[in-house]
Amino acid sequence: MSSHGTPIPMTSRKAAPLKGVAEVPGDKSISHRSLILGAMAVGETKITGLLEGEDVLDTAKAMRALGAEVVQHGPGDWSVHGVGVGGFAEPEDVIDCGNSGTGVRLIMGAVATHPFAVTFTGDASLRSRPMGRVTEPLSLFGTVSYGRTGGRLPLTMVGAESPVPVSYATPVPSAQVKSAVLLAGLNAPGITVVTEKEATRDHTERMLAGFGAEVTVEDTEEGRVISLKGQPELTPQVVAVPRDPSSAAFPVCAALIVPGSDVLVPGIGLNPTRAGLFTTLREMGADLTYENEREEGGEPVADLRAKFSPDMKGIEVPAERAASMIDEYPVLSVVAAFAEGTTMCPGVKELRVKESDRIDAMAVGLRACGVEIDEGEDWFAIKGLGAEGVPGGARAEARLDHRIAMSFLICGMAAKEPVSVDDAGPIATSFPIFMELMGGLGAQLDRVNA
Repeated sequence: MSSHGTPIPMTSRKAAPLKGVAEVPGDKSISHRSLILGAMAVGETKITGLLEGEDVLDTAKAMRALGAEVVQHGPGDWSVHGVGVGGFAEPEDVIDCGNSGTGVRLIMGAVATHPFAVTFTGDASLRSRPMGRVTEPLSLFGTVSYGRTGGRLPLTMVGAESPVPVSYATPVPSAQVKSAVLLAGLNAPGITVVTEKEATRDHTERMLAGFGAEVTVEDTEEGRVISLKGQPELTPQVVAVPRDPSSAAFPVCAALIVPGSDVLVPGIGLNPTRAGLFTTLREMGADLTYENEREEGGEPVADLRAKFSPDMKGIEVPAERAASMIDEYPVLSVVAAFAEGTTMCPGVKELRVKESDRIDAMAVGLRACGVEIDEGEDWFAIKGLGAEGVPGGARAEARLDHRIAMSFLICGMAAKEPVSVDDAGPIATSFPIFMELMGGLGAQLDRVNA
């Protein structure tokens, strides 16, 4: 069932050419961080373009529970009156992060060096996901956590009374783990250092610097080293949230596989640590161009124009690119099914511990749609059937995962027979206007009886 109610089964049918402008919502990663850093600044942070999906709204509720004043003034227009670094108050109730792995892990980091207890929970999907990867490095600050088997939620974290600075090398590429440690380091004395072998999305470092923290980033033989000086006074900011490249992936990929399509997706953040999908699609031969390239709020931005691309070829996606497109592999696998030849995706074991096991979820659903896919623990390979070659005609399980649900609905827009998902409800966590936006471009999406 959906994370917040009755399942919403949906069917996607072969679409006429998709045409028009796709105004996708604000970037989810930046939206989470703007609320959290705004709450840790002294004074009023103003945010425009905030994503108002369930994940981000749950983070806003959490910041209120920790003592910050968070106010919505209009669509996407918010303000946060922060309490300063070290100023969070002990919440009166459990903090429920819904479906958001990003939200819960970042908030854990932000409260880890405060001397009180916080209990976290979430929906069934979030309660199944590993939290040890965050609680382990946070314990180095002096934090103690009590969770279910495997460190799963519900989990109570008792913050460090006398936190110490930490030096930590991330064992897996994870912007969430890196960010949790850096946010914890804000309220610890001295210098907290995170070293990552593979660069992950760097919104936290960019935004910390923007809010006035002393952050340095250095590329060394050991990897990328981020150093943060603790106990700064963060200065409130005016944050203009760029549009989310992970959400843009869906109308872009739909346009590439639906014959005759021509779709413009304006104002998309093209941070190099996030744009791996678009690089990959262009390498496959996609007719995907960047228009009006510019910089907004310290982030590179462009308008994306995607047109039907019947001659795309399968490629091997470099393993080192995985961190920059980890959330986009489900929809990439759909595009790969409509390309010629095999698309090989190595180095993607992180997909096993997302909202669902995304490798297995896509493999099962694509096989049901007539696509051949092989998989291993940290790789998968799709044998493409060419443009208009995917049979479809299946009902896929979303597994409480918004990106799985959207990916199979995109598949149905170009497959020979309709493709259904058992529950489109989770889509609201990240892309609440998905149905309306895709319908406006010409997609045929219908709610069906369970």
